[in-house]
Amino acid sequence: MSVQRFRELHRGDRLLVLPNAWDAGSAVAIQHAGASAIATTSAGVAWACGWADGNHLPADEMLAAVKRIARVAKLPLTVDIEEGGSDDAASVGRFVASLVDAGVAGINIEDGAGKPEALVVKLKAIRAALGGRDLYINARTDVYLRGLASGDAAVDEVVRRAALYREAGADGLFAPGIKAVDDIRRVVAAIGDMPLNVMLVPGLPLREELFAAGVRRLSAGIALSIDAYAGAAKGAAVLLGVEQPKALDYGTLNGLLAL
Repeated sequence: MSVQRFRELHRGDRLLVLPNAWDAGSAVAIQHAGASAIATTSAGVAWACGWADGNHLPADEMLAAVKRIARVAKLPLTVDIEEGGSDDAASVGRFVASLVDAGVAGINIEDGAGKPEALVVKLKAIRAALGGRDLYINARTDVYLRGLASGDAAVDEVVRRAALYREAGADGLFAPGIKAVDDIRRVVAAIGDMPLNVMLVPGLPLREELFAAGVRRLSAGIALSIDAYAGAAKGAAVLLGVEQPKALDYGTLNGLLAL
């Protein structure tokens, strides 16, 4: 689907809300619900493929999963590729080029717990590998999600990394975990027309307040996928006539798949 259409969705008069899919079935369900675009959740895709979240899913399995989603997608598709499937920047570039070949309009790629300079090198390698082909690159920084800094220092570090990533070829900034309106406004003011993406977390302001503060994209993250798997566990217990199992939260499900 059109990368240009995906870009336009970040510039509209309303917040771009992305319910995250984890396989082809969830993708068509999200389309059916009226979404404007489809995003994947890296954790959900890993779980659906039988792997734990956290850069364990092999790149070839991720590509196969994305191709299955792309086959049924009638909307722009953006894929969360975690740290790119490799520490080698050239390999990451080739992998992203294969995703574009599959019809992907955008990606998320994160810095995780690593140094931001490592993501800078990957971003440059991606743009080089694409050879001028268009792709919306959302650079994710985990400053808030991993608690790498707090207060004013967290805002300053997010802004610093955003400048590095934009210079290296990123289009948008994803800062999962940020939720204070004042912090959001400060980040938006510093990054200018670089669209800010936030993630659904407890305590996040309402969509209208987020948009007014300058946020342009809201991702559900694992919310839909974890609800689906938790529902399956509860339904299975009812069918089996046994006691309801321990709540299937992120840590529990991820641990069950950490073989």
